[in-house]
Amino acid sequence: MCTLLLRHVLALLGVVTLCVASLTDSSMAQALSARSGPQTVALLELFTSEGCNSCPPADTWVSALAARGFTSERLVALGLHVDYWDRLGWPDRFAQPQFTQRQRAIAARHRTRTIYTPQVVLHGRDFPKWGGIEAEVQRINQTRARAEITLEATPPVSSRMAVTVQASVPQAEARAQARLYVALYENHLSSAVTAGENSGHTLRHDYVVRQWLGPAELDAQGAARLQQTLTLASDWKPADLGLVAFVQQEHTGDVLQTLALPLRP
Repeated sequence: MCTLLLRHVLALLGVVTLCVASLTDSSMAQALSARSGPQTVALLELFTSEGCNSCPPADTWVSALAARGFTSERLVALGLHVDYWDRLGWPDRFAQPQFTQRQRAIAARHRTRTIYTPQVVLHGRDFPKWGGIEAEVQRINQTRARAEITLEATPPVSSRMAVTVQASVPQAEARAQARLYVALYENHLSSAVTAGENSGHTLRHDYVVRQWLGPAELDAQGAARLQQTLTLASDWKPADLGLVAFVQQEHTGDVLQTLALPLRP
């Protein structure tokens, strides 16, 4: 009887030990972090839609930028899928109304009522001449950053991820209407389209924005902080996720600094 009891106790201890080890591994998962440098990193926003038949070439172009030398130390890209082409017969599963609103705000800032896809916005301004991106990114990179950003995230555990972003704008004159934004994006996505202008085609995307945080205002000392636990959908692939933080002046569209943090385990 004692031997049998001892076996039960040892078995129970084994279960407890395994549970404690599992909890320890999860809680002690090393946080990922990044800090911006002294030079400005360019921000590229692609406003796109799966319901637009002129958008796939733009998606392909953006996906190829890193291979052309536009690494995250030079350029950070985000794909913002708008919802106004859903009426053509194919509802874009990546589209969010807030991205349409952001595109309209950019148009209003530049005194135009027209929005279109695909639209490339480079560092807060419409950039229709894609062929000139090398020279423009180089120009942006050569300017000194007007904001400092730190980004920290825990690796995704049980579909949850804690994110902390801090930003500061040292120069008082640059703080006017400056706001902090954070985007969670996903790479290597595809859709087999069966209706609308792209019917019969498989579309592939990178840097697709899944979640959008902000704007967070600066305090009197020129600092802003965003801290949030994100809930990840079950079909999002942790190895393909990344975070982007940037500081932008609302009235001018000027981007003061950009920072990317891939979340590869």
